[in-house]
Amino acid sequence: MLSPAAPNSSSRKRPHIGRKLLLAAFLAVLAYFVAVSALIVRQAERDEAHSADAIVVFGAAEYAGRPSPVYRARLEHGYDLFQRQLAGLIITTGGSADDPRFSEGGVGRDYLMRRGVPENRIIAEILATNTDISAERVANIMRTNGLRSCVAVSDPYHLFRIKQMLASQGVAVYASPRAEARPLSLRERALTISREALSYTLWKMHVT
Repeated sequence: MLSPAAPNSSSRKRPHIGRKLLLAAFLAVLAYFVAVSALIVRQAERDEAHSADAIVVFGAAEYAGRPSPVYRARLEHGYDLFQRQLAGLIITTGGSADDPRFSEGGVGRDYLMRRGVPENRIIAEILATNTDISAERVANIMRTNGLRSCVAVSDPYHLFRIKQMLASQGVAVYASPRAEARPLSLRERALTISREALSYTLWKMHVT
């Protein structure tokens, strides 16, 4: 009676090699996200406020024509930079959400005008629906108006992605984070940084 053939050494090695490849791939992805997260944190801790052609305040939620607390903090920081005469023009960004009567960019413009910024010193971008589109439209506005550099204003951990997006459009960018109303908890920081790292990666992969 014939006995079954013993598995050869190459077939025994295949599962072992496969596990090694999976582990190597996992470690490579982990190392990538750790590196990107470190860049996000490093950028968040810098204030690069600098003389430029424009100040760009990236939009956040608005409620029936009033900026949310987060958006108001961004606008106030942009206003402070304008008062310091770092630029003679402010660009506000963001389209409409559920209420088509209002856009983030328009609400930001109106808020700054109430603070005393002349209307001819503000350009409202009112169609963008995400950061990527905002960066593209801001770059187009700047090219149209002969502007080459800007100070980007947003939340600290948002600024790394913003800088990369605007730089890819040929804009010289300085990042200036708005002040945090309260320190984020460790969990909040981790979630925010992870979300930004993922969003940046999807943009680099042209998924968004």
